[in-house]
Amino acid sequence: MFSVEEKRILAQAAEIIRSKLIYTPALTNPDLVREFLQNQLAAREHEVFAMLLLDSQHRLIQFVELFRGTLDAASVYPREVVKEVMQYNAAAVILAHNHPSGISEPSQADRRITERLSKALATVDVAVLDHFVVGHDSVTSFAERGWL
Repeated sequence: MFSVEEKRILAQAAEIIRSKLIYTPALTNPDLVREFLQNQLAAREHEVFAMLLLDSQHRLIQFVELFRGTLDAASVYPREVVKEVMQYNAAAVILAHNHPSGISEPSQADRRITERLSKALATVDVAVLDHFVVGHDSVTSFAERGWL
């Protein structure tokens, strides 16, 4: 899919965007988040489920990759997600995962796990602000579709 050189360039771009995210007062710009996630996840050859952990002002605390899967699936465990959120004392999260197929259209399984995670995180007063599905050339937002 991507050459070694393209992957290196994407990694450098992701680091530049990550530094912008860290110094952003609050993550109110979905395009910046979208760009960061695409640079971080689009080139992966396996599915990766990740999370942006945010404080109460929606500033980035940490980006974590939680689960790694196969070509077309990753097992996501709500208990582990909640543990990670509590470890960083996050007040809100943005969920994200890639589709190695390159197509960013969310599946029914994606919608179900988002609902499960939203319910689990609500029990500890943590808001799920969005869930992005990353493809090669596009990123789909659950919030923009009205699913959150």
